[in-house]
Amino acid sequence: MELKHQAFFYSLFLSRLADQILLFLVPLVIFQLTGSVAWSGAAFLLETLPRYLSFPICGVLCDRKSPLALLHISQQLRAVACFAGMIAYAGFGGIGWLIGISVACGVLTTQGLMAREVLLPQVFHRHRFEKVASYTQIADQLGMVLGPLVAAGLLKLWSWEYVVISTTALFMAADGAMIIWQRFVRPTLAEPTPAPSGWTLPLKTALRHVIGRPALVETVLLAAAVNLIIGVTLATSAAMVTGVHGETDSYYAVLQAAGAIATVVILFATAHAPASLQVLGVISYAMIFAGGAVSGLASHAHVYALGFVLVVGFDKMFSVFIRSLRMKIIPREDLGKTTGLIIMLNNLSQPLAGLLVSVFAGRYGAGTVIVALSLFMGLLGPLVAAIWLRRTAPTVRLDQR
Repeated sequence: MELKHQAFFYSLFLSRLADQILLFLVPLVIFQLTGSVAWSGAAFLLETLPRYLSFPICGVLCDRKSPLALLHISQQLRAVACFAGMIAYAGFGGIGWLIGISVACGVLTTQGLMAREVLLPQVFHRHRFEKVASYTQIADQLGMVLGPLVAAGLLKLWSWEYVVISTTALFMAADGAMIIWQRFVRPTLAEPTPAPSGWTLPLKTALRHVIGRPALVETVLLAAAVNLIIGVTLATSAAMVTGVHGETDSYYAVLQAAGAIATVVILFATAHAPASLQVLGVISYAMIFAGGAVSGLASHAHVYALGFVLVVGFDKMFSVFIRSLRMKIIPREDLGKTTGLIIMLNNLSQPLAGLLVSVFAGRYGAGTVIVALSLFMGLLGPLVAAIWLRRTAPTVRLDQR
């Protein structure tokens, strides 16, 4: 990316670093306090469900308000939530404050992500979107590389409460970097489209796009299947590594960093590879399926690590495929509301995975749950692809004439 845009990507990196520290702490602290995989799954459900349910509302806001202003608000309020939550914990106690901070920051992260999605095509309109999406994912992944390592290192020095407070400074630094970028670039953004004050009409418009525009329903189904594996991996990884395979917290942190490093490498390849969107989608889907199966069947920590890295590493390649495809299909004036609805539908399977872990892991074991969900993903992929080809075949034949 150009020199003048570096502060923008620094902001994305710092914001993701703070988010990842929080995401690292929640399942680890919950499992250490309870010793239960089921409780880890329940905590993951409580953390992720509000985050994904808020996507449509945040999407509508991005069509009505300046995405840049919403991005600033998202980062500032996350800093406030972390600081205020720890003040409340100091006054009242209870592990619920950590989950409460995660819920609040999750919803605000959703607002920031949606604002970014609407902002990117306007700021980087001269660049190929697959490349832009890859670089934004790289900024995210660099934060994810350091997030677990920073969190694990700080936990050796401080209790988890002080680690949470440290994220306040990171969110404020992210907002400061965004302000610096704004002063250098002075971006010119399209005025938000005037819209009725109600919420029903925008959501109906978004639903009409999802159902009526080619390929969107199929991509929602494929993304939901992928996120089922991502969800079960995130919900069980702390318990699988430190419980089932008996490794240390440091091993868990290094594993998460290894997954993020693999993702950065894969995203650099995606940004510069001449492969078509369809090829990117097929490769990433197949590798995530393989990773889920390997991690569920693993009897050794290093084998589990291989499956984990495959799942986490190729998840963002699949995300580039999904994001690039919908940018080509959805009209700009409806991008926020439609993208918000799609992301919610894509990601509801993540809290569902946490619920399934909570219900079935205690009885059948986390590995069995992971394998069962991987098999479901493996069966759904070819079925959706066949439906997709059948729906697009008449168009292809017409074009050939």
